[in-house]
Amino acid sequence: MSRIVILCTVVLIYFLIEYHVFQVVQLLMVKSKPLMSRLVWSSYWLWVVLMIIVFILYIQLDVKTYAGFRVLIGSLFFINLIGKLFTSLVLLGDDLRRLVSYLSQFLISIEAPQIIGRTVFIGKAALLTGTLSMMGLSFGILSGAHDYRIRRRDVYSPFLPKSFDGIRLVQISDIHTGSFFNKAAVRGGVDLINQERGDMVLFTGDLVNYQSDEAKPYLDLFSKVKAPLGVHAVMGNHDYGDYLRWDSMMEKQQNIKNLHQMHRYMGWNIMLNENKIITVDGSSIALLGLENWGVGRFSKYGDMAKTHKGTEEIPFKILMSHDPSHWDAQVLSDYPEIDLMLAGHTHGMQFGLEIGNFRWSPSQYMYKQWADLYRQGTQSLYVNRGFGFLGYPGRIGILPEITVLTLRMSTL
Repeated sequence: MSRIVILCTVVLIYFLIEYHVFQVVQLLMVKSKPLMSRLVWSSYWLWVVLMIIVFILYIQLDVKTYAGFRVLIGSLFFINLIGKLFTSLVLLGDDLRRLVSYLSQFLISIEAPQIIGRTVFIGKAALLTGTLSMMGLSFGILSGAHDYRIRRRDVYSPFLPKSFDGIRLVQISDIHTGSFFNKAAVRGGVDLINQERGDMVLFTGDLVNYQSDEAKPYLDLFSKVKAPLGVHAVMGNHDYGDYLRWDSMMEKQQNIKNLHQMHRYMGWNIMLNENKIITVDGSSIALLGLENWGVGRFSKYGDMAKTHKGTEEIPFKILMSHDPSHWDAQVLSDYPEIDLMLAGHTHGMQFGLEIGNFRWSPSQYMYKQWADLYRQGTQSLYVNRGFGFLGYPGRIGILPEITVLTLRMSTL
């Protein structure tokens, strides 16, 4: 399907949703003066036209040049669309109710059936539903986008050397610098990372959305992240430029090399299907850094055999692998000696509900492991909810996360 056909289809669907909602506007303006009604109706359709223009601009503008502006106008269109969609769903429910009533009259009554008109109450309820959803999404941008939360967990293993008992790992993931719009708030998140004084900082991928240039304004800021045993990083699916059209493969490869160099500029050890032996007081653990490997349509740049090679005799192994689906697909079955895997990728869909030990998000219908700590036998997996955001520039319920994992010795 061509780009223009997709564009026209989306615009048509959006127009039909807006027309459905407009029926309520007409209903609520029935008793208004003609001049006021015309003013409200004109304003409504001018807004619809503006939103269509915004959507077309979002699709057409070059990602490389207008990344920040696309985030802004995309958010505006998204919030408006979701609000109107919720309004339309309430109206659709009322339409179905009225249709059932009409059919019942047609089948039972001997008199001619009549279509029941929509009530003002239903119209107001529909608009209120849409308005509340728009307010919630706006609040998620203003408040949730940078409401960083420290999550602390203990990870137990019988294979952990004694000298590493109590070692603290700070994990961050999915920074997505291309989505940021508030540098001061991001700086606050970096300060929180450093305040934890982790022995190691481990970044599990997705520094950017589409291209390496997005990270440039934030390199000096994230270079302030430090740890005694180093800051180590892997690539996520967005870091390879796979979601952008490149003029040539050479240009795409250069973009990847630039991103690698940016990690090094920040003092972050970028691990590309390799491992590093960490030694403390004569004992060692292995840190494995795998390039992105995900189930289904996601890229599979990771080479687990290469990443694992040379760590066979090390008693405790930590694997950084961006996509949590890798745990079930390869790690549990083929590498039972991996004691702890760290992942991100899901963002918890940036939407959900967490109360105590109860967690719900649409993400759980896509990923078996989507947030927090999981255990199977002596193996553990931690899925970080993400430091940044993608698409919708906010979070509702599933807040940005800085993870602090303390390694603990245990008995078999």
